[in-house]
Amino acid sequence: MLGHTAAFHRNPVAFLEEGYRAHGEVFRFLLAGKDFVVLAGPRAHEAYFRAAEDHLSAKDVYQFTIPIFGKGVAYDAPRDIMNEQLGFLFPALREKRMQTYARLMHEEASAYVSTWGDEGEVDLPHVTNDITVNIAARCLLGQEIRESFYDGFADLYEDLQLGINTIGFFAHWLPTPRHIKRDRARKKVSELISGILRERRRSGVERDDFMQTLMAARYKSGRALTDDEITGILLTTLFGGQHTSSVLAAWVGIELLQHPQYLPPILDEIDHFYGKGFGARTSEAMTTDTLRGQVTLERAIKECERLHPPLIMLIRKVMREFEYDGFVVNEGSMAMVAPALSHRLRSVFRDPHRYDPDRFAPPREEDKQTTYTLIGFGGGKHRCIGMAFAYMQLKAIWTVLLSNFEFELASAVPAPDYSGWVIGPQQPCKVRFKRRKA
Repeated sequence: MLGHTAAFHRNPVAFLEEGYRAHGEVFRFLLAGKDFVVLAGPRAHEAYFRAAEDHLSAKDVYQFTIPIFGKGVAYDAPRDIMNEQLGFLFPALREKRMQTYARLMHEEASAYVSTWGDEGEVDLPHVTNDITVNIAARCLLGQEIRESFYDGFADLYEDLQLGINTIGFFAHWLPTPRHIKRDRARKKVSELISGILRERRRSGVERDDFMQTLMAARYKSGRALTDDEITGILLTTLFGGQHTSSVLAAWVGIELLQHPQYLPPILDEIDHFYGKGFGARTSEAMTTDTLRGQVTLERAIKECERLHPPLIMLIRKVMREFEYDGFVVNEGSMAMVAPALSHRLRSVFRDPHRYDPDRFAPPREEDKQTTYTLIGFGGGKHRCIGMAFAYMQLKAIWTVLLSNFEFELASAVPAPDYSGWVIGPQQPCKVRFKRRKA
């Protein structure tokens, strides 16, 4: 029954690497009574991501999100309704909105560090979590939610985050302390958002945010969304736009501080787009064009996506017998691709355990030598639709941090924290900061 559960729980990445060394790009293991089949490498990724939903199903795996997102939303909705709900996200990610987001990202990151002194020490994962929560709420949920942070929304959101865990993956209904807190937080968040929706309808005030988009949205049948559906889609969006970005932002800083030789060209790029002393300038200087132009910083982010993918494995249930390269995966098994494993294959990336952002620069461009190499945000038609938002957010945060402060690690380089579903650095992870002189 337990199978390989103990070894997997101790260090899932080391366990998967051992399986690859022993068996190659396809191997099977037993986890809590379930068969898991790992598909590693670009060719296997392509077969996985190109498979039809009735062949490999994500919906049947991510049922543990239902207590957070709610009934009838995302993975609890029929497939056609779920697709319509995903379609409601597109207006929030259009170019005009992204231009606004660039300014808001700068404002939130700048406001957060404005209270810091000239020098001090902070816990980096805590900082990146706070800033990404603020940005995601401001950009995606609306001003009322952002203002409610000081009335307890941030604490409720943390309880929802902790509700996504390994136990919940197998039994989200168990009344564990984290699950009890999760359910209480979900109820309070629903009450908060329902109150905002009632007030907007009463006052007739319309805001240019995603909540307003959902209030106006209609299904193909003509039906409006219920308040609980709006709450669930907003939470789905917040989780997609924040949790993974938070830990990836922390890893970006940790790696750059370990490898300071990559910092000067990033700082030169910031000076090129924003001028010296950017930290004191207004948010209008930051646009989608300037952020997209910061390719050196983007390579540093991409290398952290490769080395430290926040989601170390992506799982689907095999609904019908699945065949790949002569191997047959039985119906009812769990098919898995593991970015944490495949991103470190020597057959794909040169010296794969070394931090080297230049591997993504011309002429090397190792991620473009074949398709489906970098899958931290999924792949093909299943690539995360919020990937551009995530990269913009990470660039905005580190542009503000690096243009205002010099940093150095104040504690040992942290190991990955495998206790949760999204893999960030173990805390505390302290960094010292010193304000740059204009």
